[in-house]
Amino acid sequence: MSISLKNIVIFVTDLATAKSFYVDLLGLPVAGQSEMLIEFFPGTATTLGVSLALHEDSRRLVGRHTGITLKVENIVGVCETLKNGGAQFVEPLESSPWGKMAVVQDFDGNMIALVDR
Repeated sequence: MSISLKNIVIFVTDLATAKSFYVDLLGLPVAGQSEMLIEFFPGTATTLGVSLALHEDSRRLVGRHTGITLKVENIVGVCETLKNGGAQFVEPLESSPWGKMAVVQDFDGNMIALVDR
């Protein structure tokens, strides 16, 4: 039996607003989009999905720490773009012995960690 990871989903309340955060500010490459879901990272085996929270169970998952960490090139520039675009940081960009890290919220309050290594 073969099992692989298809995607990880973040639930949101408005897909157009989510797209402005994930595509326009964060710069994630779109793999596909429907009226309920945007998938990112084309050409990879595992995608990140942003989906409308249509059911009560998924609505409870909007606005939380996702546990997702994205490795970002030019993290300083990306954080500046996010800040200028109105994104809120739970943890501002900081340097540590292992690299730079920040935790940002999308416009629904979903938290995502950004690291440079």
